[in-house]
Amino acid sequence: MEPIEDNLEKIKAGKVNILKCRDDHEPILFRKKDESEFELIPKSSCSWISNDESFGTKQLRKQIEPWLTALAQSEHFSLLIGSGLSEAVHRISTDSGMPGMQGTNWENFTTQIENAGKTSAKSAGRDNPNIEDQIRVVNELLKGLQHYCVDSENPKKDDELKVKITELSRERINVLKNFSDEILKAEKNIAATEDKKREDAFGYLMNFLLSFASRSGTRDRLQIFTTNYDRLIEAGAEIAGLHLIDRFVGNLFPIFRSSRLNIDIHYNPPGIRGEPRYLEGVAHFVKLHGSLDWIYSGNEIRRMGLPFGASSIAPYLDVIGLNGIDAGSLMIYPNEAKDRETSEYPYVELFRDFASAVCRPNHTLVTYGYGFGDDHINRMIEDMLTIPSTHLVVISYSDPLGRIMKTYEKVCRPAQTTLMLGNHLGDLKTLVDYYLPKPAIDRTTFKMAELLKARLGTEHTDKDDGSIPTGGEK
Repeated sequence: MEPIEDNLEKIKAGKVNILKCRDDHEPILFRKKDESEFELIPKSSCSWISNDESFGTKQLRKQIEPWLTALAQSEHFSLLIGSGLSEAVHRISTDSGMPGMQGTNWENFTTQIENAGKTSAKSAGRDNPNIEDQIRVVNELLKGLQHYCVDSENPKKDDELKVKITELSRERINVLKNFSDEILKAEKNIAATEDKKREDAFGYLMNFLLSFASRSGTRDRLQIFTTNYDRLIEAGAEIAGLHLIDRFVGNLFPIFRSSRLNIDIHYNPPGIRGEPRYLEGVAHFVKLHGSLDWIYSGNEIRRMGLPFGASSIAPYLDVIGLNGIDAGSLMIYPNEAKDRETSEYPYVELFRDFASAVCRPNHTLVTYGYGFGDDHINRMIEDMLTIPSTHLVVISYSDPLGRIMKTYEKVCRPAQTTLMLGNHLGDLKTLVDYYLPKPAIDRTTFKMAELLKARLGTEHTDKDDGSIPTGGEK
């Protein structure tokens, strides 16, 4: 692992590419030599390229594409998408990065929020707390202060504290509203860009999803999980014609149901009775951290009709039946902690879906744009790898927190892990153009491969013995 230790900062920034797939015994580090060629990093060894030899996408494709195609046809297959996908699509369409998740300045309990936020960020490997760290701290602080006020022995001090608690609650709602507006701004940037760039961005997103969703009809459905709050995956699936099955039921104002887990879509082929088959273009979909359009209303989780690219969430909350609902009721993790039940629901159901999906024999999990910054998710992935027939594929543009490589070293299961990191291997355009499985793996494909193999074998035999390729003896 010496080359990795010598290039840690470049790996974090994505300037050094890391590849480990198929029969590679250890990660291979390489960098760009020029626009079309690459070279190995000093001290990095490779079994299929000599140390002083340059190589290009053709050699890389031979190593990567067949391997990913085979893994995509595992009995069980899942895709975990992080913020890297949204960042990639946003950059293709706007030539700029997404609005960040930086922390904000709080007017009440400033010192407490700042210190606790730093502790939370440090445990996740970040130098500075982001908005999620701060909201989580504020939720815990509000809950603790409310308990304290109930048992306070100083009424005057209690009244002063209640005022500060009320102010902090209002401040938290405003922060959540601003946070949701930033997510909407990113969606709007993509939707409002010039036609050519928007078409390119959604084209790559669509083909990225189709590369994994096009599975043989005899295999289990693709399971898509995401930690993102935006609706890019839903938009890409809609353009691609993919039907996403989640836990929501209904059309006008869908409601989250715990019972809607194993439903699917089948059809009866013409002339065949009693043998329903999977309908193509269907995937199961779970948003682990909630979504921008989920709200808590009347002890229920609902999905509201928020258009992609809307300017603000406020007008869509001002409807009959949502009286008193504000940004504080948005189900984005960490959500408003009204009580123990609502602080766990629906996230406990969503994480259970993830655990039950990945911890199965003959399962492959592909992560894209996920920086391994969520310990609750990482634990499930580590548990998955204790099953010998499972496999983990990690694809990322960079490793800014250094947690991808730390996790790789920690689990110490190289035979069950594929790594594709860096500004070349993790670039969305490059992946779709060169390395991802093609969006159609079916019986016709395999039949064509068998025919080509048979024909090439025949031509080889004929060339050796000089016989006539077709017809009988003459």
